Amino acid sequence: MKAFLYTDGASRGNPGDAGIGAVLMDENGTVLDQISEYIGKTTNNVAEYTALIRGLELANQHGVSELVWCSDSELIVRQWTGIYRVKDLTLQELFEKAKALSTPFLTMEARHILREYNRIADSLATKGAKQKPSLR
Repeated sequence: MKAFLYTDGASRGNPGDAGIGAVLMDENGTVLDQISEYIGKTTNNVAEYTALIRGLELANQHGVSELVWCSDSELIVRQWTGIYRVKDLTLQELFEKAKALSTPFLTMEARHILREYNRIADSLATKGAKQKPSLR
């Protein structure tokens, strides 16, 4: 099955309260699954990678074989495609985790898209950044 994954990370302050958003859609644009989560206080780039990781987990859970990943983060997409090196140690760890999660796919294409084409994931990430963890 071919699917499209849209991801975004948001940080209210950098670092600050951060959230992630991911939307997995089939080829017809039907939403298969989505995520909106608060991930604590961190940077926007960590949130971007965390959104990718959670989105790849979703795609694997849904049995996706061909994935087109779309993100409005030019940095993350360029790091993914090898145009930029991943210099930050924290981002290197997240990058490696994401790469490992991408191995089950027969194909995975990374696309940098404009923010206006990533509205659903952006909205989910912003919502996640505003959520506070429940006290237990």
